[in-house]
Order: sequence, then C-alpha cells, then structure tokens
Amino acid sequence: MIPHINTRAFGAGERPALAIHCSLAHSGMWRAFGDVVGDLVTLHAYDLPNHGQSGDWDGQGVMHDTATAMALRVLDDIGPDPIDIIGHSFGGTVALRIAIEHPTRVRSVTLFEPVYFAAAFADDPGFADRYAADTADFDAALAAQDDEGAARAFNRAWGDGPAWEDIPANARRYMTDRIRFVPDSAPFLLHDSAGLLTPGRFARATMPALVLAGATSPWAADVNGAIARRLPQVQSETLDGVGHMGPVTHPDRVAPLWAGFLKTA
Repeated sequence: MIPHINTRAFGAGERPALAIHCSLAHSGMWRAFGDVVGDLVTLHAYDLPNHGQSGDWDGQGVMHDTATAMALRVLDDIGPDPIDIIGHSFGGTVALRIAIEHPTRVRSVTLFEPVYFAAAFADDPGFADRYAADTADFDAALAAQDDEGAARAFNRAWGDGPAWEDIPANARRYMTDRIRFVPDSAPFLLHDSAGLLTPGRFARATMPALVLAGATSPWAADVNGAIARRLPQVQSETLDGVGHMGPVTHPDRVAPLWAGFLKTA
C-alpha cells in the first residue's frame, strides 16, 4: 500500500522536475537548490516513506518498491510525461530505477551519488569487502539495538558536516528515529532486489543522464563508475571540495551544473 505522500514545490520555472531526497532528510533539502534553478524549473519534491510528513512504510514487501511507487504517483500528479528527475543518494537510486523501468516517463535523469552499491559489488567483489569493513561500526550498533549509535556512525560516514554532538538535538532525534530505514533499504541497494543488473536492463534508460559526485566521498567513485558504465548516454562530473551532501552543502555549485545539463538535454 502506498502511504500518504507529502509534497512541496520550489522555484517557478516552466520546466517541471521531480526531486528525491536522501535517507534521513526530507523534501525541504531542495529549497536552496530551487533558489538557484527556480527560473528554469519548478522542483516537485516529496518526502520518502517514514520521512518528513509522508506516511510510514507498512513493512510489507520491499521498502524501495514503496518509495518508487510514491515517486511514480508524484509524476502522475505533475504530468505530462516526460519529466526531468534528480535524486540524491537513496533518492538517486529511485531516480535510476524509474529511468530504467519507465524510460518513456523520463526526459533526463540526474544522480548525485546514488547509493546503488549492488552495481559496484558486481564489478568488484573486493569493494564489497571494503564496504563491509567501513560500515562495521554501523552494523554493530544496529545489532545491539543502539539506534543513536547507528545514527552517529551513519552521520560520520555520510554527513560531511558538523560532528554529531554539534547537530541540534531535534535533528539528531529525527535521524535516530529513522535510522532503521537504512537496513530496510538493503534488499535493493545491496542485493538488487529489482533485478536492474539483469543484462540489457540499463540499456532501456536511453535519456540523457548526468552522474555527479563529490571528490571527498569515500565510495562515490566506485559506485558512480559502475552506474555510468552501464548507462547509454551519460555525462559524469566530480566536484572538488564537495562531499556526499553536496546538494545541501553546495547548492551554488551543484545546481548550476544541473541547470546547464538541462539546457542541453
């Protein structure tokens, strides 16, 4: 069942776009991004399940399927197809999946560090071992039912911002309350539950694609590279001095890249 979907829009451009946020954030992360590109596009952003003001995943089936169904419902509301899509981290994996499974609905797709680790695992089994070692503290905290410890470890790996103790208490609580969303994402992100790696499936995504990364991110080069190698029509860019949270921390650098790409897509 698709839960309640909370949406909001940023910018006032004639060209509509769907924006999908990362894990433990909410649709408001696109506000500053919209300020930069708002003359070109109107960003339609939605809260993922268990995030912001959207409803919760009911625990049935695969959570990524629900997040994708929500995105498709928002596309229905935006209309008409095709529509530009941009996604960050987990949101990038939803954008990628829609581009492959529903290519006629997508005018262009932009992915900022999509965490589709399954593609990198398939290309380099050694990467899976490195990833497991790097996330051992997060996994240990989850196993110990220490959700705050897991959120702290997750923020250390992905946040590229303030230390955990310097984050406001309400934001720390928000992330801690939603940290189980991360292991719930594993069937798709780590194990390719939707079968996107089946030969020939990536070839369906023939629209222009832009794959972005921050140079300081620990795993982006491997994952972005594995995705870019499979996409038929792709541009790749890496931003110096930017980390995984680039769309939030550096919208003044990421958004103009996207705008330039849209003008050619």
